Amino acid sequence: IKLIVDINVCNIASFLVHLSRPVCVDVASDTEAVLGSSMKLTCISCLKREELKPNTSVNWYFTSSENNTYDRIHVYEKRVDGPFGNRLIWNGSKDLQDISLSILNVSESDRGIYECRVIRTFEFGVYMPSTLTTKNITLTVKEKASNDITAIYSEIMMYVLLVFLTLWLLVEMVYCYRKISKSDEQAQDTATNYLAVPSEQKDNPVAPVTE
Repeated sequence: IKLIVDINVCNIASFLVHLSRPVCVDVASDTEAVLGSSMKLTCISCLKREELKPNTSVNWYFTSSENNTYDRIHVYEKRVDGPFGNRLIWNGSKDLQDISLSILNVSESDRGIYECRVIRTFEFGVYMPSTLTTKNITLTVKEKASNDITAIYSEIMMYVLLVFLTLWLLVEMVYCYRKISKSDEQAQDTATNYLAVPSEQKDNPVAPVTE
């Protein structure tokens, strides 16, 4: 029974290691920027099947509250001249599931609606379907950041939980490693003793019993 429990613990630890791999999660972007600071415009577009490698194009557009037309302000791996100049920095991932942007030195004119568009084209021989994902972010600009106690508390609890789970996983992995090593040593000792029995019998033959 104890061996079964040890195996189950090791399986759980291995499962948690698998879960610790990066996973794409769609999260909403912050919509409140502070004047003069940097602001991340979060845009996530997860692939349903990550083993597929489609051709992906990413475009960002912007419209102010006074202008109803969208102007293209950023194209992935291409230079676009616009009102933002060099204040737009790519802040996404290499697999283009995170296609976020960062605005440096936020100004009053940056308030408005930002739109990210992701076009993915899949190649299945002659069949080449495509998908379009569009997300809008309405950005407001304030002189001072507002204190969100709930967000601060949630962030602290998240880090505490992450540290606890990491330490627990480390302890379980060490425990499993020691159990496996001990089992291997016991199996090796048993095999050695089993092979040594015939040799001892040959060296010390049993004397015949006489009446």
